Parts: sequence; C-alpha cells; structure tokens
Amino acid sequence: MVTSTFLLRFVTLALVLTTICADEGRSGLKEEKGMCDMVLNGTGYPCTEYTVETADGFLLGLQRISHGIEKSHGANKYPVLLQHGLFQGGDGWVLNFPGQSLGFILADEGFDVWIANGRCTRWSHGHKSYSRHDRGYWDWTWDELAQYDLPAMLEFIVTTTGSRVFYVGHSQGTILGLASFTQPAVTDMLAAAALLSPISYLDHISSNFINSAAHHYIDRMVKTMGLREFNLRSEVGVRLMDWVCQREDVDCGDLLAAITGPNCCFNVTRIPYYLQFEPHSTSLKNLAHLAQMIRRGTFCKYDYGFVGNLQHYLSLTPPNYDLTTIPGSLPLWMASGGNDALADPVDVVHTIEQLQRKPEIVVLPDYGHIDFILSIQAKVDLYDGIVAFFRAHADRCKAGISQVI
Repeated sequence: MVTSTFLLRFVTLALVLTTICADEGRSGLKEEKGMCDMVLNGTGYPCTEYTVETADGFLLGLQRISHGIEKSHGANKYPVLLQHGLFQGGDGWVLNFPGQSLGFILADEGFDVWIANGRCTRWSHGHKSYSRHDRGYWDWTWDELAQYDLPAMLEFIVTTTGSRVFYVGHSQGTILGLASFTQPAVTDMLAAAALLSPISYLDHISSNFINSAAHHYIDRMVKTMGLREFNLRSEVGVRLMDWVCQREDVDCGDLLAAITGPNCCFNVTRIPYYLQFEPHSTSLKNLAHLAQMIRRGTFCKYDYGFVGNLQHYLSLTPPNYDLTTIPGSLPLWMASGGNDALADPVDVVHTIEQLQRKPEIVVLPDYGHIDFILSIQAKVDLYDGIVAFFRAHADRCKAGISQVI
C-alpha cells in the first residue's frame, strides 16, 4: 500500500509542475491574465471580467457569461451568481465540458451567469491598501465573506442588470450564503437560492481527516508558526496534511475521499487539468473559524475569546446566526449527498429545521462532496432541477426591483 507520505509528496509534485504560473501569482506577482483568458478562452462562451470593491477594501474578481454558445434571442436574461467553496475559486463552475459544468449549462439555458471569486483567491485582485504580505490581508473568516463579499457582488449585479439575482452556493458558499441571508438587505436582492452540500453546522461531519485536524487544534499549531495564509501547495501545507495522515484513525490511501467522502461521478483523468487552477489559498483565521464550528457544534461568528469578544461584539460569546430570521418568502432548493463526509445528513436536517420556509430537497445517495460541482452526470442528477426551480420563480426577479435599486 502506498504510504501517506509518498502519496502527499506525489500530489505536491504534480501541483508544483502544473501550477508554476499560479504560484508566481500567489507569491505576490500580479496575474497577467484573468479567469476569462485562462479558463474560458477557446470554449466559445463570451466572458467579461469585472472588479468589485467591498466595503472593507478587497477587490473581488467577478466574471460574466452573458449567454451560451448559441445566443438566445428574446430570452429573459435572469442573472445567476455562482459562489464557490473552501480552497476553490470561480473556475470550479466551468472546469468540465459544456453540458457538464453548471456555468455552461445555465448560460445555454438562457441565464445571465455571474461567477464569484472570494477575497484572496487567484482570480480576485487583492486589496486597495494591503499587500498579500500584510497581516490585514489575511485577517478574515467567512464572517467577512457573508458581511462584505456577497452583498457587494449582489449589489453590483442588481445595479448592472436591474434584476434580482438567483444564487447557487456550494460548501462554504452555503455557509456564507445562509449567514448572509439573515441580512434583509441581502435577501431583498435575491430571487431564490440553490444550496449544494448545504452547511451551517459541522459537528457531525464524518471525515476523520477533518475531525482529527480540528480536534487536535491544527489551526493553532499553524498560528504558532507565524503564518496567516493557508496554502495547500506550500511545504507547510503538505507537512501538516502528512501529520494528519499519519494518525491511526485516518486513512489517506485515497486522500480526496479521506477529506470529502468517496466521490462517485467525476472524471479522474481530468485531475491534472483541475490542478492547474485549484486549490486556492484561504486565511488561517478562516480555518480556525471552521474548526471552532466542528468542535462546538455552533453556527456563530468567530470566537475571539472573552476579551476579544467583548471588543468585537460587546458580549462574552460570539453571536449566533439566527436562521429563523431568513424570510419565508425566499424560495430555497437544497441538494445533499449520501457519501458527503462534510455535509452530514444530521447537520443538514438541523439547518432545515430552523428555516421558516422548508426548501425543495434532493438527496443523491452516491454523491460525495466534490460530485456536486465536478460530476460528469450532474446535469441530469442536479442541474436540470436547478434550472426548473429558477424558472418556476422567475417572476421574483423583477417584482418590486425598483425598491432594491
């Protein structure tokens, strides 16, 4: 059997060999080309790059696919925002072929597709004041993604299109989505939302790899090294993964399955292509926040400790995100997988029970966490259902929109 050390170093070598240009961008050099040029060029789909500034100064990359290869005449161009998960960027929505990737499918179905890229990912554009070497550049968690990033992108799209927006989130994209939906200003800009691998609670995840990392406070170990960025491509990232894999309760014979659960339906021969673009970096503080959720079973803001909480929240404990405040008028659609080791069925039910409006639910017994964005059969399994759901609520895109703009 291949040892975890050999496997991890093999994966790391593949990452290095296939991402030299990407690593240059992460080291502080400006990307010469954006996602449109690097990922979508040559596909036949039109792509436009935008930069959206958040209230706290981050410059987010936002790409727009305004129509499919065959431009639909007279179709209502309802805007859809696609929000990626942890260690991912917007590229994940278009890495498979047309007819397989959700970004392409929605464009072919006549939707106006907008692809989000969170702060500090490869396809975003830094900060108006900080460099990536500054402490402030990495001083954030998904709290800030929910408070600043998503509202800024939605406001930009609503202003540009004159329409409310459909939302699709995967994994961390559902965490920040649900947290952001508790803000009335955000839900006023939404027509409906589809959540893939929906997460707000994480205390029942079945991934031994992630549980071991969280319960052994790997986030604090990294912090003692003086690091603020967590980059899986780095030597430190590889060493930490190797440390987790050496534990007896963790089997990294299949590293991806050890983290996400066994995935049934993506094309493994395309892994070298995927690795040209992913994984993306995140902040160590963000990982610490997720680890707090796993250890405590809470869906609340980042815990700074008693003194820090008093400074930030005027409370000894961080405030919870109250899912009961998400308006019952917002249509929701959720899809979960039977083999998903991160979005556990118990946690998904916990989320659903708190919502005023019960979502339309799809359960795919064979799906793991990654299948929801990379499955080659997701069109039939998932995406056709999302298209039908959005069309059923298309009337919400324009209703009362003058009050939002």
